[in-house]
Amino acid sequence: MTEKKRGFRKAFSIIFILLLILGIIAAWIGYQVFMGPSITDKQEYLYVKTGDTFEDVVRTVSEQQIAKNPAFFRFVAETMEYPDNVKPGRYKLTKGMSNRHLIGNLRGGYQEAVKFRFENIRLKANFAALLGKNFEADSTAFIAILDNEEVATSYGFTAANFFTMFIPNTYEIYWNTAPNKIVARFHDEYNKFWTSERKEKAAAVQLTPQEVSVLASIVKGEALHTDEMPAIAGLYLNRLKKGMLLQADPTVIFANNDFTIRRVLNRHLTIDNPYNTYRYKGLPPGPIMLPSIASIDAVLNYKQHDYIYMCAKDDFSGYHNFARTQAEHLVNARKFQRALNERNIMR
Repeated sequence: MTEKKRGFRKAFSIIFILLLILGIIAAWIGYQVFMGPSITDKQEYLYVKTGDTFEDVVRTVSEQQIAKNPAFFRFVAETMEYPDNVKPGRYKLTKGMSNRHLIGNLRGGYQEAVKFRFENIRLKANFAALLGKNFEADSTAFIAILDNEEVATSYGFTAANFFTMFIPNTYEIYWNTAPNKIVARFHDEYNKFWTSERKEKAAAVQLTPQEVSVLASIVKGEALHTDEMPAIAGLYLNRLKKGMLLQADPTVIFANNDFTIRRVLNRHLTIDNPYNTYRYKGLPPGPIMLPSIASIDAVLNYKQHDYIYMCAKDDFSGYHNFARTQAEHLVNARKFQRALNERNIMR
């Protein structure tokens, strides 16, 4: 073999090896760009808002340090034709996720639903604020629906009792779901909750499902312990049957719109408000808070007894002393008032 041929083969081998190395490097870089761990643990979710463009998504990824290399993220997104397939949603991020995996989720709209749980909600404004915190729409969009009499009527409620349609529980709902569709979902769940059995029990105590929920809101306001709810419900049902004033302190607090009240005084009882059950007979026009499932079922499965009075125990255990006569009740009430005085609870 001539020197010239040997030199040519050597040069060819060197070039081949260099190309092979470059190919391996390119493949490794390509793997890292597409399949390698690219997502950080800086954020738990990537939120893509309704109307966001591809550039908005890239800006979010960069500003929130979601991708280790935003330029690589952009390259993979463009390669996978994501710029023309941006879909709003709440997308789960995991440390070490690849660009290809994330962009595949984004392109397909494979978002993770919000596990929305609510309980112990007092006012519509509180509920709207919680909804606005958990979903894309802000609280003003939700309160506009909750306060809309036409919407309430369309679902078979009044403006006053519309709040009873929302059954406290855990719901899986997509983050970017429109407020009106979220409310429609709650209505579907309400209909599922009010089974024929529950409706029959409501009819047995001569109450509509909405009225049961209104009474349940009072029971929840009175009861610190779930196991006492059926007894409290039975007491109020006894009062309703007798045509007596309910005289429920939680309704007075609601009517006064002062939730700092710890001791209901005579001056609180004078307010002229349909929620003041010391002045107005029967149930108030709407709930004083969102009733829990436990309180609703406590009304439907109330404890049968002949008590018509109750007063919180003076040991501040959260339980109540029940009484059949006003004389018995006054003894219990004086004990509790004395305990309040001893602890200097004057309002």
